[in-house]
Amino acid sequence: MASVIDVLVERGYVEQFTHEEELRELLEKEKITFYIGFDPTADSLHVGSFIQMMVMAHMQRAGHRPIVLLGGGTAMIGDPSGKTDMRKMLTKELIEHNASCYKKQFERVIDFSDGKAIMANNADWLMKLNYVEFLREVGVHFSVNRMLTAESVKQRLERGLTFLEFNYMLMQGYDFLELHERYGCVLQFGGNDQWTNIISGVELIRKKLQKPAFGVTIALLTNSQGQKMGKTVSGALWLDPEKTSPYEFYQYFRNVDDADVQKCLALLTFLPMEEVRRLGALEGSQINEAKKVLAFEVTKLIHGEEEAQKAQAAAEALFGGGADMTSVPTTEITKDVIGMPVIDLLVSTEILPSKGEARRLIQQGGLTVNEEKVEDINRVVEEKDFVDGSMMIRRGKKNYNRILLK
Repeated sequence: MASVIDVLVERGYVEQFTHEEELRELLEKEKITFYIGFDPTADSLHVGSFIQMMVMAHMQRAGHRPIVLLGGGTAMIGDPSGKTDMRKMLTKELIEHNASCYKKQFERVIDFSDGKAIMANNADWLMKLNYVEFLREVGVHFSVNRMLTAESVKQRLERGLTFLEFNYMLMQGYDFLELHERYGCVLQFGGNDQWTNIISGVELIRKKLQKPAFGVTIALLTNSQGQKMGKTVSGALWLDPEKTSPYEFYQYFRNVDDADVQKCLALLTFLPMEEVRRLGALEGSQINEAKKVLAFEVTKLIHGEEEAQKAQAAAEALFGGGADMTSVPTTEITKDVIGMPVIDLLVSTEILPSKGEARRLIQQGGLTVNEEKVEDINRVVEEKDFVDGSMMIRRGKKNYNRILLK
């Protein structure tokens, strides 16, 4: 039977190890506790975070115990990794609200019953730290010279890096130490952009306690051109159905590039790798069948089987000649919209986030009303646009919204 590390490597999750052979040996002998941290800076996770949730699920299925660490404390500082500017400061109340939203999303793929998984919040220890004591106990193990060589720090030095953010590496390292002492946690997973922060925790435990600790980085969700996936015309691809509807979520994966199908099936579903490779090898029009499987499986994991079936039915209605339109994203409006610019309608119904986005879409020839391309950015809504009280908006090739008159 393949080890869980072999499974993670085969499916394409793993990028780097700190101590690969030592970790492999440990996982063959013991069931361990591991963690991944998530700073609750928004009220929903996005699809990029889902890869890390899947890693936790694979590890849990192999008998290991996950800790979901919510960064209630570190979110008040902000991680400079991958950022060009200082993160917006969040209130304690907003951070707590965001953290509660995350828990519901994790429960889709992680089993928290009977202590099989732990949800912790680093605010529980970071907010109580004595600064001088922290510097003596933790800061003494960090070299400023070495910290300055970290990519996350170097990228920001020219633009300006606050001492507040410079502390982030110490705090994340301290999180690992705290989780080790509280729960026996010996492994941290994190995104590939977290490599330096992960090393800080591994080395802190090894130096301060002379005990083994390990780090593994996880691949980011990118397409075949190396660009981050999960961006839509409306913004990020969120896991919250109120921010990205199950239909839009389904359609995103139904429309991925052919070259990205196998990668997404491996990273974002639990399908066996033999099936992943079979579907990924389909060519021509047959690859569409693989995309349907991908879209259904990912939507099922995030939103449940019923919502996945509704999204699938809506897509079939639009593209397969069916008649059931009930699952297409629908907004009801009053007759006051007659005479309103189409651009304003798109923003007021939250189909698009801004007038600028709407203008660009029209200028690029990507907007249709009832399958008629909108070519004039000043076009207004007319009564004839509502056929039997319904107007169909299409963005791009396959993103539909229905607008009903009350």
